[in-house]
Amino acid sequence: MIDNSQDATHASILVVEDSETNLYLLTSWLERAGHEVIGAKNAGEGLRHLTAADKPLPEIAIVDVRLPDMSGFELSEKIKSNAGTAALPVIHISASAVSAEDHAEGLRRGADTYLNQPLDPDELLATVTATLRYARARRRAEQLAGRLLTLNEATMSVYSAIGFHSFASAATGGTARLLSSPASAVFLSPEGQAVHSTSDGPAEATRTYAARPDVLDRLLRQSLGDGTGAAIAQVSRGQWQALLRADHLDGGNIAMAVARTKRGRPPVCLAVPSDALTGTDDEHLLQQLAHACALALEALRTYNEEHTLALALQRSFLPSDLPTVDGIDLAFRYLPASENAEIGGDFYEAIPTADGLLLAIGDVLGHSLRAATVMGELRHALRAYAIEGHPPQQILGHLETLLAHSQPTVTATLCLVLVEPGGRRLQVANAGHIPPLVVGPDGRARFHTPHGPILGLRAPHPAPTALSTPPGTRLLLVTDGLVEVRNISLNVTLTAFMEAVTAGPPGLQELSDHLLDRFGRGKDDDIALLAADLH
Repeated sequence: MIDNSQDATHASILVVEDSETNLYLLTSWLERAGHEVIGAKNAGEGLRHLTAADKPLPEIAIVDVRLPDMSGFELSEKIKSNAGTAALPVIHISASAVSAEDHAEGLRRGADTYLNQPLDPDELLATVTATLRYARARRRAEQLAGRLLTLNEATMSVYSAIGFHSFASAATGGTARLLSSPASAVFLSPEGQAVHSTSDGPAEATRTYAARPDVLDRLLRQSLGDGTGAAIAQVSRGQWQALLRADHLDGGNIAMAVARTKRGRPPVCLAVPSDALTGTDDEHLLQQLAHACALALEALRTYNEEHTLALALQRSFLPSDLPTVDGIDLAFRYLPASENAEIGGDFYEAIPTADGLLLAIGDVLGHSLRAATVMGELRHALRAYAIEGHPPQQILGHLETLLAHSQPTVTATLCLVLVEPGGRRLQVANAGHIPPLVVGPDGRARFHTPHGPILGLRAPHPAPTALSTPPGTRLLLVTDGLVEVRNISLNVTLTAFMEAVTAGPPGLQELSDHLLDRFGRGKDDDIALLAADLH
């Protein structure tokens, strides 16, 4: 990006002129004005200068209309039809093609300005200055438009970050792309650790390091002080490296944009070599990105705090252990959704009653704090109804009434399995949940598929079905987070689950770990598993 003050400074100018005398005069006038001149005696030589990969493109081409190998009009058309040179301004000059028709044809075929010879030196230099002013202003506008697009993309990236590692990559990489330079970012992690990330350029990877604890306070004192918003400040290379020894920013001074949204909250710092900021536009863009990073980081930090609190609340609703019952071995596993997913409503329970051990597993539909709180309400009500001695069918009916009264828009699935005393018979009442898997002592497994409607539809629930269980029977109850896979039929995954159970480790605890390792990786839903061996 070039400042307006630079519009009259020297430029590299290509002069295509077959007359040695005219080429000498033009070169003399332009060089005395501070410009660098590249001379070409014909159109082909001029084109070779413009298309040479190892040479920078000149800022203006001055082209004689009468050339030995092609006309200046044709050369202008070639220049303007090439994507690499299309923005190059062309000034036509001619001593013979001087009519209004000649001027019109030249302008139609690509020239930006047309001068008749003999030339007045002052007019030529004024035309060059005006052409430079226009071309550089256009380049500034195009570059600013491109950088505004990059700013928008970088802002979307930091707002879309789903964790602090992805935030570091988005903030640092976005800064590097915005200013086409190496970049660094410094911010505070949710654990209170100062984090320093750096990138060597727009297409380079981001590296992350731990920083000294007081670095953000020091950066804040040198920029915003006690204020909020975003500010640009410069520090020497030595000062910057004293604070961040692992930083790779090269050059002289370091320009940094420091931003924060509230007093008392940690800031975000974005930094680049100071020569990457070539004007006030660049400073404003860096400030805007820093402010967006501060807002995004604050939202990410708030979400992280709320998610941690909600997860702790959800876990407080679940039993910390299971009862000890003669003749029955129990195992349970609970795995919350991935760190970045919302909490869910999965729950499990094992309740000793006068009629036997009641096993329960369920899932309140939805992923939110509300789903978790409804789950807690259902689980406590379930325990109360079971302890009062209600059979499985009546428990489902009471929970249906409870939902209709207190949570009329919520639905849930629930599977109840009453293991009668002695463990030789089960009563299964399933309200739309994944069917329980029953494995006989001979190793044969099957899903107990009969079930009634899900809770929350205010529909009657059928009586439980009875199932004989000889000694050595194994029972597994799971929530859908373990066995559902997007775009794969549930029947396929349930078959794979059943095969994994029958071929898995013989021990109940080892089998539970095996199933979570096999089916629980990379899931975005809570997972609950309740297993029992009946001796």
